[in-house]
Amino acid sequence: MEWWLTILLVFGGLFVLFAIGLPIAFSFLTINLIGAVLLWNGAAGANQLILNIFDSVSKFSLLPIPMFILMGEIMFRTGLGIKVFETIGKWFGRLPGRLSIVAVGSGAFFSVLSGSSVASTALLGSLLVPDMQKKGYSYTMSVGPILGSAGLATMIPPTALGILLASLASIPVGHFLVAIVLPGILLAVFFLLYIIIRSFLQPHLAPTYEVDKVSLSEKLMDTIKYILPLGIIVFLLLGVIILGFGTPTQSAALGAIGTVILSYFYGGLTWKSIWDSLTGTFKSSVMIYMIIIGSTTFGQILSYTGVTQGLVQVVSELNFTPVVILILLQVALLVLGCFMEPLSIMMMTLPVLMPISSAMGFDPLWFGVIILLNMQIATITPPFGMDLFAMKSVVPDNSLRMTDIYKAVVPFLALNLLLMLILIFFPSISLWLPSLMR
Repeated sequence: MEWWLTILLVFGGLFVLFAIGLPIAFSFLTINLIGAVLLWNGAAGANQLILNIFDSVSKFSLLPIPMFILMGEIMFRTGLGIKVFETIGKWFGRLPGRLSIVAVGSGAFFSVLSGSSVASTALLGSLLVPDMQKKGYSYTMSVGPILGSAGLATMIPPTALGILLASLASIPVGHFLVAIVLPGILLAVFFLLYIIIRSFLQPHLAPTYEVDKVSLSEKLMDTIKYILPLGIIVFLLLGVIILGFGTPTQSAALGAIGTVILSYFYGGLTWKSIWDSLTGTFKSSVMIYMIIIGSTTFGQILSYTGVTQGLVQVVSELNFTPVVILILLQVALLVLGCFMEPLSIMMMTLPVLMPISSAMGFDPLWFGVIILLNMQIATITPPFGMDLFAMKSVVPDNSLRMTDIYKAVVPFLALNLLLMLILIFFPSISLWLPSLMR
């Protein structure tokens, strides 16, 4: 069978399974099973599929995933992040767009401890939007900054989606987590500058209001009490890796232990929160490992049938420079992001994109960072971004329509695209820190 006919049948079958509502992981497993039997010599292909399933998940590099998910679950269920929001807010005084800045600052800090943009959206939306609405903030300066800052959970380690991408793309997880640090911080700075400038030019979007005066000593005490201990967890997650004291798996385990200990001392750790966190971690981890199984075997089927080689040859023969090809690939992913969620996109495209990037001579770390940013954009891209629906579900204001959410997120989509262009033309932003590790 010709490779182009194979790819039409495979991807056509996937879209049919998605359309009937079959979960992502089971959709890929169904296609893999059919492909293994039909294209890998019947029963022998099914046996090979089982062996591939075992090999795809029996990797030490995948152990950080449940640890990071556990951290996010504990943070979310014990209320550890609420005091962080209050402490950050005390430092901003009467700056233009104060609450929007608090949203971005809190979102960036919480993203380090969560790793889930949906969890960040749910927490920030439920805590901040009602208060922002009472203060007269427009949806543009309330919903928009929260959705933008929640997306930082994808771009600032630890990030479950980033670890999954690195695993699927066969990129060293530790190096990849370090590579996304500077792009994530740069994106947060873009958000802050945009909020301050727009609030200054259009003050009616984020009205100023009276803020209780807080003494410097109180600010410092709250920072020492609520922010500094969380900084220890940040060091356990990133400092251990950068300094070479441990692997990503070891740092993830240390971070999870540190989060549990902090929750205990803050008084939020109960048997119920422990049970809910463990069951939530178990459910999420099982689904992620199912996704890894499906994606790995899917890529092997594409390679065996010649689909991957055929696409690489087609791209290589295009009369375009590598940069133009890179931009065209990102545009295609952005279009997919309007209609699909990141996991589906990654599973469908990474088995093809990584060989193409290798043929073009792209650094896999740099290419992976750009892909991850694209996946972050997919979570807030209308009409079907996951975070958009998470925001609608947690905001009690019935006047908030999906069209309002779409309009509010557009400026932050533009800032994400700006960062993508900067990363494309200045690869050192994502490669400098990993070069220190080497």
